[in-house]
Amino acid sequence: MMENVKYRADGETLVIELSGHIDSANAADVESAVTAARGTGDFSKVTVDCSSLNYVSSAGLRVILRLKKAIADTSLTNVSPEVYDILDMTGFTEMMSVQKAYRMISVEGCEVIGQGANGKVYRIDPDTIVKVYLDPDSIGEIRRERELARTAFVLGVPTAIPYDVVRIEGGGYGSVFEMLNADSFAKLLTEGKKTVDEIAEMSVDLLKIIHSTKVDPETMPDMKAVAMGWAEYLKDYLPDDQWKKLCALIRAVPDDEHMLHGDYHLKNVMLQNGESILIDMDTLCYGHPIFELACMRNAYKGFSSVDHSAVQRFLGIPYETSCILWKKMLSLYLGTEDEEVLKSVEDKAELVGNTRLMRRCIRRVGLDNEEGRAFIDFCKKRFGELLPAIDTLTF
Repeated sequence: MMENVKYRADGETLVIELSGHIDSANAADVESAVTAARGTGDFSKVTVDCSSLNYVSSAGLRVILRLKKAIADTSLTNVSPEVYDILDMTGFTEMMSVQKAYRMISVEGCEVIGQGANGKVYRIDPDTIVKVYLDPDSIGEIRRERELARTAFVLGVPTAIPYDVVRIEGGGYGSVFEMLNADSFAKLLTEGKKTVDEIAEMSVDLLKIIHSTKVDPETMPDMKAVAMGWAEYLKDYLPDDQWKKLCALIRAVPDDEHMLHGDYHLKNVMLQNGESILIDMDTLCYGHPIFELACMRNAYKGFSSVDHSAVQRFLGIPYETSCILWKKMLSLYLGTEDEEVLKSVEDKAELVGNTRLMRRCIRRVGLDNEEGRAFIDFCKKRFGELLPAIDTLTF
């Protein structure tokens, strides 16, 4: 066995370990060793471990390409950043699964500064934050969010762009951001550095930038389609007339190609050197602003409809403060203090928001426990009260 190639069998998988430099001087010998390895069994899959591979030239890449042609299910793992750049530049990352070798970090004892639908954001040192994804196999999510963040940034939305991917001790992956001198809106409010009025104003200013940004529908999801999915899921859980009207109301919302954040709240915005910056972009989408307001109301009131202490655990503020903040933001966003107008729009936001919340609760086996059943019953009650009074979700 030549020094650049080692191999072993793992069931029907052939594991090949490449090391050192592979170039025109030794590529033929490497290929002979790889061919010999293939001949030791009837393998349906090949995993090429590149943890000790320092460099690969075009001659070495052709060896990998011929291996891929021989056994279609061939993947590369533990690829160094330097080798990954070569593979990415030559298109190999589009032809086969290529997994980077990621440095390991711990978030134990770190401050939680943000929280979204798919992960938590920790400060790991004064200059750096990391978003840890809930899904332990989240590389696809990380790539998708990075592209969404880049899209938003290019379109002029102030957004933090991840510069590294890491593995988290205990399992999972994270995206690393440089956020020097930055605090979340939640921290600014709870530590008294900003008032409720100031946070509301800053939040709405940024929200209007987001909502004024037109996007290419090919780059992100349509929130109206997502909301239709929430509604359709409830078919077996609502009276037929209510379910049909709910679906009709959502279906009738005009198409809109302006950006929405999809999970906009205190812990997903940072203030850095006087600029408000989004840090959680995996929910980025487009659509009518009623869908954004629905998700915002969920964060500030909806999740805590039955258990008012939930918002304290989620955002770190009392329910009463959260309700005041939500109302101030709604008023600023709509440009009115007219109570009738505010109530009308909030009712529409609640209707859409409860659609998501009820579906979420049922999917998380809420029907199997007392707390979940109480929340589902609350949503059903509100559907019965709101639906007869609402003829359109637009405003």
